[in-house]
Amino acid sequence: MLKKINSALISVYHKDNLDEIIQLLDENDVKIYSTGGTYDYIKNLGKDAISVESITNYPSILGGRVKTLHPKIFGGILGRRNNEKDKLHFQEYDIPEIDLVIVDLYPFEETVASGKNEDEIIEKIDIGGISLIRAAAKNFNDVLVVPSSDYYEYLITLLKEKCGQTELSDRRTFAQYAFNVSSHYDTAIFNYFDKENTKVFKQSILSSNSLRYGENPHQEALFYGELNKVFHQLHGKAISYNNLVDLDAAINLIKEFTEPTFAILKHTNACGIASRQNVLDAWKDTLAGDPVSAFGGVLVTNSIVDEKTALEINKLFFEIIISPDYEKNALDILKQKKNRIILQKKSYDFSGKQFKSLLNGVIEQQKDTKKETVENMNPVTETSPTENEKNDLIFANIIVKHSKSNAIVLVKNKQLIGSGVGQTSRVDALKQSVAKAKEFGFDLSGAVMASDAFFPFADSVEIAHKAGITAIIQPGGSIRDKDSINYCNKNNIAMVFTGTRHFKH
Repeated sequence: MLKKINSALISVYHKDNLDEIIQLLDENDVKIYSTGGTYDYIKNLGKDAISVESITNYPSILGGRVKTLHPKIFGGILGRRNNEKDKLHFQEYDIPEIDLVIVDLYPFEETVASGKNEDEIIEKIDIGGISLIRAAAKNFNDVLVVPSSDYYEYLITLLKEKCGQTELSDRRTFAQYAFNVSSHYDTAIFNYFDKENTKVFKQSILSSNSLRYGENPHQEALFYGELNKVFHQLHGKAISYNNLVDLDAAINLIKEFTEPTFAILKHTNACGIASRQNVLDAWKDTLAGDPVSAFGGVLVTNSIVDEKTALEINKLFFEIIISPDYEKNALDILKQKKNRIILQKKSYDFSGKQFKSLLNGVIEQQKDTKKETVENMNPVTETSPTENEKNDLIFANIIVKHSKSNAIVLVKNKQLIGSGVGQTSRVDALKQSVAKAKEFGFDLSGAVMASDAFFPFADSVEIAHKAGITAIIQPGGSIRDKDSINYCNKNNIAMVFTGTRHFKH
């Protein structure tokens, strides 16, 4: 059953598109109550409005902190139109019925993000507005609530289509929007105050993107967040769930490097990566690391892609490329495949925490941001790594940190030449990495090895030595570390401990 909107209370921060709403309300003979800047805005449009102060007989006080918090206002919103006792209270206390509440809250999150001082942030915690939203949403049987400027267009459409009337289903839908807005707002405030990291899980993201499908075509999927803050899509088909998982891995890997670097990832693992003096050489040596696995991969670089590099890249079938930028001719070349996803990465600071659903809850942890350096290597053998080996060990350790456990990585001259990832045995991971390196014609003499965790036995060290490995980096911590160290000393292998394990599931 349609219900006529006879009166509206409007108190908003953002006033964009509000003029069209005011015009539609005026055309439908809706009485408007307002306060503060919104009241002035309406009057400047040449439309009639009744000030809240004239209803409550109280001015806006405490620097604007108290405007609408009054029984006459909240009574007019919360009063049940079909309740006889409520009707008597309307008459006894001269309470005006309010059928529509339009609110746009103070921009708390934007104020925090802008780096304002705490006093300014606190003043952007909306009290009256959030109370109006909750009251109107609670009484959706009688009241329509518009909780944010994000929903102005929805209201405009509703007013046009139903000529200033609403159905119960409309009001209930808008109530759902309202509690979504209010719960998100309160979560943002809580997370600002939660400096001590209270052991509760509160996350709220308003925006979402429908994905083509989940890990498999029969699974539906959504991404909650704002991808346009992370990258700009320049070309290609819609991004899938698996694409996003790989992109997350690619971005986190590439940000560890400062030299011109390229990487190719498959199922979040690097199958090729190299750092060189220029992006073209980096690409060529990245592809050479495993040209078979590179097919259909995700490409990432920290350098601008030029025309010569694009010509080489274009020879390969791949799903995605993400780069800080592209030369115009390079972009034209890469766009030759209509489904190829081309992304331009933006500068963005990611959260230091990560979480995922598990069993009947959520697990959360700090991200693994620990980065080993040459200075904090702990040599444990008589033979020390050369300067070149030290650089390769750090390079290898970064890669193994971003590879699925159990993981072994082989590197030579800042080029990934073999890897074994996601294996149930560290020995199997090592054998796989050696086999891959040999398959693609790499000489392992003088190469280095990185392991994401300690070696429980010396057998892995022995296999590596026989393959030609001359330096090893690993966390250490096994009760049999001495066995590995003794083997290295007998065979002039350099081994360094980092003291940090880098498991990745």
